[in-house]
Amino acid sequence: MKRINIGGKISASAVAMGCMRITDAGKDAGRVIETALECGIDWFDHADIYGGGECEKVFGDYLAKHKDIRDKITIQTKCGIRKGFYDFSKEHIIESCEASLKRLRTDYVDVLLLHRPDTLMEPEEVAEAFSRLESAGKVKYFGVSNHNIYQIELLKTAVKQPLIIDQLQLSIPESGLITSGLNVNMKNEESVMHDGGLLEYTRIKNMTIQAWSPFQQGFIKKPFIGDTENFGALNERLDELAEKYSADPTAIASAWLIRHPANIQVISGSVNPNRIKSVCRGADIVLTREDWYSVYLAAGFKLP
Repeated sequence: MKRINIGGKISASAVAMGCMRITDAGKDAGRVIETALECGIDWFDHADIYGGGECEKVFGDYLAKHKDIRDKITIQTKCGIRKGFYDFSKEHIIESCEASLKRLRTDYVDVLLLHRPDTLMEPEEVAEAFSRLESAGKVKYFGVSNHNIYQIELLKTAVKQPLIIDQLQLSIPESGLITSGLNVNMKNEESVMHDGGLLEYTRIKNMTIQAWSPFQQGFIKKPFIGDTENFGALNERLDELAEKYSADPTAIASAWLIRHPANIQVISGSVNPNRIKSVCRGADIVLTREDWYSVYLAAGFKLP
């Protein structure tokens, strides 16, 4: 498994296990976690809202029975989403983190992310919450999810800790982060920078992008792999490269993200052991520049 450096602070597997669907595995949840570990995954991504907290509990139950792995893995969780609103208040950040610790059955989480931007956010409150959690030894590192450049910069006016991660939606068909940068100085639709150059910003600031929904067509949409009706050319190209690299299409889609020099970490949300293995296989494939661009073009994008 390829190793990457997260925000200049943590050595990690290039593939992380997203635990949002771990409750779907039922009694096989332990086997899913063990498959991830056997494949070299040492980063596990949670959120307080996943399964209404049940996903953290399932993982915590496993951790309680396998205490020897705690120092060998990185546990990340997220907070800030509540029913009907977002909440970056000092009280909620602290309470949410402490509740996650209880469910995960651990004294600390390695990383805490702010899940989605709260427009009522006051940087000073976030800063105080982070400092309290850090000084109490409950959180080691901090980051954000789905934040743009100026939201990050606004946080940094008060937050003293480095923000080492921005978890963002990114897949081959949903690659606006990349596409806008390829269409600079153009007047086409692709040149619109919805994210304001966020990809380049994270590279300059040494923030790691964690790609969520890396195998889906878009936000809460079905996978593109196997969807020959909407992504025929892309699936054909993935099949060709799968044969070339002795892998399968999922591995190639994973390799495509990891090949980018932005130091992207792929969040695999599958609870299918074979699929987890395929995603991890992609971390060991280095696509050529020509192959990388051929996948991009097969997805329907054009170069100016």
